[in-house]
Amino acid sequence: MKLVKSYVAILTLIIICGFGMTTGVHKRVVKEVGKTFEVTDFTLNPIEVQEDLNVELPTKISGDNLFRVHAGEGLLGYVFVGQAPSKTAKFDYLVVFDDEVKVINSKVLVYREEYGGEIGSKRWLKQFLGMTGGDRVDAETNIDAISGATISVRSMTRSMDNLFQTIGILQEKGQL
Repeated sequence: MKLVKSYVAILTLIIICGFGMTTGVHKRVVKEVGKTFEVTDFTLNPIEVQEDLNVELPTKISGDNLFRVHAGEGLLGYVFVGQAPSKTAKFDYLVVFDDEVKVINSKVLVYREEYGGEIGSKRWLKQFLGMTGGDRVDAETNIDAISGATISVRSMTRSMDNLFQTIGILQEKGQL
């Protein structure tokens, strides 16, 4: 019986690593997606992009960072899990889109710096709600600054802008 449990644990670890996420990040993604869509039973289906299209994308899609969210036979929306640089480390973030590919939730999952964690506040992140692949964001023009978090604000804003451009291209090419 111990041997079976060991194999199950190893298999689970392999599956989680296959998502390209650590166990902690994966758990947070599942929790946040369930909360956002108000469901407990759903699947995250990876979106694969052909290499020639991926070369064009500002944010590279690797099969372990962009997912379709399904409950039963229905499409609930899409989820992107990414990393962005802060001053000396990277932070993990999540963006949840509805079935029309409009942002309905964003969250900083893991922030690894002493300063700048304010970008994880709901108040700051709500600036991205409702945005789509046709929107552009810039820390100098249409996204609020945070004193003491300049590097993180610029990084998150740049990452979101690249993601929006990527979503727009994928929609244009019929991939979403």
